[in-house]
Amino acid sequence: MKGVSNLIETVVFDIDDTIYDQQEPFRKAIQKLFPLVSEADMLPLYTRFRVHSDNNFNKVITQEWTLEYMRAHRINQSLQDLNYPSITDEESLHFQSVYEDELNSISMHQEVEKTLDFLKEKQVPISIITNGPTDHQYKKILQLGLLNWVDEDNIIISQATGYEKPDVEIFELGKKQFALNPEKALYVGDNFKNDVLGSTRAGWHALWLNHRNRQLPEGTSQIHDIELTSFEQLLPTFQHIFA
Repeated sequence: MKGVSNLIETVVFDIDDTIYDQQEPFRKAIQKLFPLVSEADMLPLYTRFRVHSDNNFNKVITQEWTLEYMRAHRINQSLQDLNYPSITDEESLHFQSVYEDELNSISMHQEVEKTLDFLKEKQVPISIITNGPTDHQYKKILQLGLLNWVDEDNIIISQATGYEKPDVEIFELGKKQFALNPEKALYVGDNFKNDVLGSTRAGWHALWLNHRNRQLPEGTSQIHDIELTSFEQLLPTFQHIFA
């Protein structure tokens, strides 16, 4: 753990695919609307969906694209990437509606809940920095019950700031808003570019929750302090850090 155990005083989490398993609501929406998609293609399709979402949300922030256009583009392009037929904008937005319905029933991963309980018991400050539309992400925060562990003032949603991960500026904003010392802060997220690269560039420590077993992006090195490959490793890791 690169000697991180004695350094950390505060923990900041991502939400999507970190606090809950984002693939499940996606899978259910795909199964309802696009039954041609094979089970073998479900993970690759979800991966492409995340890539198009992460790569293009900045265009919404800068108002180059509307949120509606980005949402239609990401599912249509993901299907085409796997050689499925192109779909219409109407079909794309219907998918978004069904996907959002599935997101309304998301639940926190039980290992994350155990970890948050442990951190709260240890009186470790917990915060959130997440990319995405403000209303959409806040709805997830309420559905997941995150306010039981995190104060509202300790939540940053990218659209409300004009920045997004991996921008250093959003982590600098977190530093000020959460009154934390980056040298004693650990950021926890599943996305190497957004979560690991972004936080380490800002001088934070990083825990890569790589439960999808993704490879390091080409040309990058292992800059994170900790890498976990399952949710089940979270609690023991934090028990070690805050022993």
